[in-house]
Amino acid sequence: MKLLRGTFGVLASLLASATSLAGAAVLHVGPGQPYATPCAAIAAAPAGSTIQIEAAGSYNGDVCGWSTNGLTLQGINGRPHIDAAGNNFGGKAIWVIAGDNTTIDNIELSGCTVPSHNGAGIRQEGHNLTVLHSYFHDNQDGILAGDVSGSTITIQYSEFANNGYGDGQTHNLYINHVDQLVFKYNWSHQAIVGHLLKTRALKNFILYNRLTGEANGSESYEINLPSGGVSYVIGNLIEQPATTQNSAMLDYLSEPGDANADNQLFVVNNTFVNDRSNGTFMQIGTATTVPIVARNNIFFGTGTICSQSNPAPTLDHNYSGNTPMFVDAANFNYRLQPGSPAINAGINPGTGAGQSLLPVEEYQHPMASNPRTIGGVIDIGAYEFDAIFKDGFGG
Repeated sequence: MKLLRGTFGVLASLLASATSLAGAAVLHVGPGQPYATPCAAIAAAPAGSTIQIEAAGSYNGDVCGWSTNGLTLQGINGRPHIDAAGNNFGGKAIWVIAGDNTTIDNIELSGCTVPSHNGAGIRQEGHNLTVLHSYFHDNQDGILAGDVSGSTITIQYSEFANNGYGDGQTHNLYINHVDQLVFKYNWSHQAIVGHLLKTRALKNFILYNRLTGEANGSESYEINLPSGGVSYVIGNLIEQPATTQNSAMLDYLSEPGDANADNQLFVVNNTFVNDRSNGTFMQIGTATTVPIVARNNIFFGTGTICSQSNPAPTLDHNYSGNTPMFVDAANFNYRLQPGSPAINAGINPGTGAGQSLLPVEEYQHPMASNPRTIGGVIDIGAYEFDAIFKDGFGG
């Protein structure tokens, strides 16, 4: 019995520093845990580890980079906050990730500044990054991802706010040339002069997000796709404030010298709101040789719907009148009231480049989603009319 008691004591000690679940190490960070900071645990973690970070800890100034593959960093018992506090790793970011297949879940990263003015919460240099339930704010870039062929970046249920140096070259998110970006259920707002979302990925799935400047926002484009690519912009709330730095809302293939090989744009069942006195809802570069498809969208406010003329864009079943009858536009609730001309006015959007264009979800604020229930004919815009569920900006 004494032998058993001693054996369990040794095992408990080992489990405290690195437990094992299904063969993967789990390292624990925080007050009273084996690792005081996330970077200490990252340095010790073998490939495939999960690092659980207690929200109660103080991690200001804890910056680092790593090349270990398969790490999952997960906030527990609340959301841990890592403020750069004047520090950075390699003149780049709070976390510089060179390892492949990384997951960041429920982490807050803020305050990164570097002399080159592009200090990021995360600088992504490896293959494949998944970000969930996280918050990036007051950095020079929220996430800055480099050119990595064969990489997929997935970002869901996350918030990006007040990132940007103020030079127009830094953004809430800047994804360079990767194979695919999946951006769903996120809230990106009030970038400082830069864009709410900038991506050069070969393929972009921008689905069911809230992209808004809101009061006194100074951002430029709400969505910037300067290299084109096969891009699906479906079911989003996209709002441009009167204080924006750029009159266009969605920009596509504005840098033809850096163009992707396949350029097709599908803009379906979004609600665009332009609070500026003029502007362009969809600014399409003249190098775009394929007609864009814009279907079932609300374009509310003053401005040109689409700048493409040759070839002529495919624009159908959109609403651009002055009375879409939003529930409470002043408070960013763009659901539809009874009698709205957008109700039952859409069309099955079909397919595009081999993908269904039918919206199957709706953004619910903050950073969540609901199934989109279509009762017969689809409504125009990001939301189906619901006589009961009308609270909040999409939620």
